[in-house]
Amino acid sequence: MSIPYKLAVLVFIENARGEQLLIRRAKAPNLGAWSPVGGKLETASGESPYECAIRETREETGFEITTADLHLFCMIAEKSYEGSGHWLMFLFRCKKPIPALPPDIDEGKFGFFTRAAMDDIYIPETDRAALWPIFDNHRDRFVTLRVDCDPAKPLSVETEEII
Repeated sequence: MSIPYKLAVLVFIENARGEQLLIRRAKAPNLGAWSPVGGKLETASGESPYECAIRETREETGFEITTADLHLFCMIAEKSYEGSGHWLMFLFRCKKPIPALPPDIDEGKFGFFTRAAMDDIYIPETDRAALWPIFDNHRDRFVTLRVDCDPAKPLSVETEEII
């Protein structure tokens, strides 16, 4: 059976205190979960992952950034996320601190969290098992991962390359 493949970005943004900006998603996927800012590439217009990261950051937070403010630190190929689709995701670290908590939007509400506080909030299991450890260990480098999210099997995370 063929399932759709989606292209997306996540942007890891911090404030000046080093706390992570997360949005509690009001829509699927990840309804009710806290996650970094991000969204799908507009493939019909030929949008690049960097353009998407800049657009999604502006649309969701109002924070204006440029390509120079971003560092691409990870590319993840997720198979069968929630059993409904494959994702190719580009993860960016924003090098420019966000000055304040953005106002709530239709997509969800925002909060700042220390990494320790994230142990006590609802985060998707794939984020807890793969995204945040990769951010912690490789945010200044580049890594590629393959994640098998098939709900009928245990979560499998494989590192393909680290630069």
